Amino acid sequence: MYETLVSQRLLALFFAAGLLFNFPLIALWDEDVVLFGIPLFPLALFTLWGALIAVLAWIVERAPD
Repeated sequence: MYETLVSQRLLALFFAAGLLFNFPLIALWDEDVVLFGIPLFPLALFTLWGALIAVLAWIVERAPD
């Protein structure tokens, strides 16, 4: 049971990443704005990428219920 729940969560994370890094949503961040000296687009990309890695680690390393 636990393995199927983990695989479902990983599959959902895969599709969420596919949607987040696809054109319509990624175009929202393509502005000429600078935060803390970093352009918004690369900052948003690396933040989303890091968040996806953190969620992936949480799903994989989580102990069974």
